[in-house]
Amino acid sequence: MINRNQQPTQSDRITSGPISRTIVSLAMPVVMAMFMEFALASTDYYWVGKLGPTAQDAVTSSMVIMWTVYALINIISVGITALVARYVGARDLGKVTFYIKQGMVLAGMVGIIFAASGFLLAPALLGFMDAGPKTLALAIPYLRIFFVSSIFFFWMDTLYAVFRASGDTKTPTLVGVTSVVINMALDPLLIFGWGPVPSLGVTGASIATAIAVFISSAIITLFLVRGKLGYPVPGPFPVKPDFGSMFKIARIGLPVSSQQLVFVLVYWFLIKFVHVFGEAAGAAMGIGNRMESFSYLTCFGFSIAASTMVGQNLGAGKPERAARCAWGATGIAIAITLIISVIFIVLPRLIASVFTDDPQVLEIAIDYLIILGLSQTAMAVTIVLEGSFGGAGDTVPPMLVAIPSSVARIPLAYLLAFTLGWGINGVWWTLTITSFISAITLTALFKRGRWKRKQV
Repeated sequence: MINRNQQPTQSDRITSGPISRTIVSLAMPVVMAMFMEFALASTDYYWVGKLGPTAQDAVTSSMVIMWTVYALINIISVGITALVARYVGARDLGKVTFYIKQGMVLAGMVGIIFAASGFLLAPALLGFMDAGPKTLALAIPYLRIFFVSSIFFFWMDTLYAVFRASGDTKTPTLVGVTSVVINMALDPLLIFGWGPVPSLGVTGASIATAIAVFISSAIITLFLVRGKLGYPVPGPFPVKPDFGSMFKIARIGLPVSSQQLVFVLVYWFLIKFVHVFGEAAGAAMGIGNRMESFSYLTCFGFSIAASTMVGQNLGAGKPERAARCAWGATGIAIAITLIISVIFIVLPRLIASVFTDDPQVLEIAIDYLIILGLSQTAMAVTIVLEGSFGGAGDTVPPMLVAIPSSVARIPLAYLLAFTLGWGINGVWWTLTITSFISAITLTALFKRGRWKRKQV
């Protein structure tokens, strides 16, 4: 068992300190890192935009496939978060370190599998989305480089989850900011070239990301080995795989990952619908998605705070405090996204014009931003409550909400865009309508409180 001298002081604040202040202290480092991620995504798209709509469409088409990989990474990170947070709250150091090691082994194994298979399948995956030949020529090398670097994405995100579940959100934030700064510096250099460095175009953006993620993976591993967690993780290497424990990690994370995977696969079909309206529509979708990531990544920070606090408080035998933590994080996220909604609705032309000067792309993106602006608070509710369920290890209810809602987007988008003749805006309205349905349903399920009795 862990004694108090071995525990990070943050753990005591999580289970007995002021709730709102602790939520903010946990969430803000993550939110800051997410702002940097947003800045990176925006910078990537800004520089690629200088190459024209076809280059932007290549990145947008690849983005949907990349989301698929991120969704699968959550099989490990969500499971690790629930287990580490629960046993840190229960002060059981042996189980904490055991699951950390097994999570690292699982991340390495799965990352290698995805790197190899994704490299081979990249052309077929992009072809499924009906991207044009010019788009494919740019997107295939861009996506293949991403798949090779996915080994480090799996490893890095697993260790980020370990630190955050332990109550340390500052260390992964520091590492994440370092990664973003490196990526932002390399982007224009590799995209456009300078001196002896050749101009690599869209491919250069992917190489920049791969370099940055590799460096981040090395840094966060070094922090783990040197005891930065606040409690020792003795001899993390080598580790004998325990497939039963790996299955337990995956079993907790699989429902969340499945719902996110379905969400992304639905986007594969939506982008096929978008491409019916041309490359300009695909480029506009990329602008809207990157701006919405401003809300998504902010909410993700509060989702991490809620997940950590719910998990540790349940481990400490305080289910009612866990509930107050979840609702508190949700309320703060709603307040922030309400401000973002107003900005999207009031200033869409100004926002879109930062990324493009193409008149057709601009007009489509303006409509997209206005329609997205209506659903940002619904997104906040959904993301934070999903994190709360995940911290409890009760990941099935959000899956049962998210999967039907996501699948419904395909027939609804077709109905609105083509049958009813709303055009490309029918796709955008589909996203907003289903976001509200998910938020309302998930709120009702969380209020029932069955997650408080979940055993992991």
